Amino acid sequence: MAHLTRDEVTRYHSDGWVVPQWRLPERQLATMREALDELLRRNPGVRPEKLVSAHVERGGGDNGEGVRGVAAFLDLARDPEIVDLVADLIGDDVILWGAHVFCKPAGAGYETPWHQDGHYWPIRPLATCTAWLALEPSTRANGCLRVIPGSQRDRVLHEHLHEDRADLTLQQRLADGAFDEADAVDIELEPGQMSLHDVYMIHGAAANCSAQRRTGIALRYMPATSHFDRRLKPVDGKSGVAVNFAQRPLWLVKGVDRCGLNDFRTGHAG
Repeated sequence: MAHLTRDEVTRYHSDGWVVPQWRLPERQLATMREALDELLRRNPGVRPEKLVSAHVERGGGDNGEGVRGVAAFLDLARDPEIVDLVADLIGDDVILWGAHVFCKPAGAGYETPWHQDGHYWPIRPLATCTAWLALEPSTRANGCLRVIPGSQRDRVLHEHLHEDRADLTLQQRLADGAFDEADAVDIELEPGQMSLHDVYMIHGAAANCSAQRRTGIALRYMPATSHFDRRLKPVDGKSGVAVNFAQRPLWLVKGVDRCGLNDFRTGHAG
């Protein structure tokens, strides 16, 4: 069983993010690189930064959100060690509800504006831990994740403004005045490393203008004390990423559904 150290848990709750000592084994990393190649082959018409629900594979069709997923991403998201690390932060009852591959092409990778994840998601009470796992080097040069440490502490969602631009991963940007960009920290990761971050933490990523592609997968987990409310439509379809929360499948990957309202049948084949 994998667990975070006491210092890692403390840092997560203080700063809103942490890079644990844990790493994905090299053999598993090689499997995921092959899965990434297959995912890109299956989705030539989808921007590689917008491969949402990459873990949902439905025969020869897409996952209901415009992407033909690959089963290996679901295997990764259900990996007991990753789930146990997340459970150290959100409790022993854990629901997997999303997996988004962000692949920024060399020299042409989109910017991800400063934002808070909770602005986009139909979870009440709002709670999610994202495990962002690097499949390739993630550096300042190629647009690694940038965070504002401590920005999650007040548990407040700040105002976001819509940007009608085609060169952004997401089209909602934090309004001016919510934070000081001088406080930003770059999370550089080697392949197999991951960062864990809180749903309220302010973060973003610069465009990739380098000669090196940058790919990571964001695995989304919520505590089973919360409700994935399919009736809600955050940002009313204006996120810049095609999502269908009404049909998004959920997996109970640890413990029990404490909320009692979560639907584990919708979106699953058969």
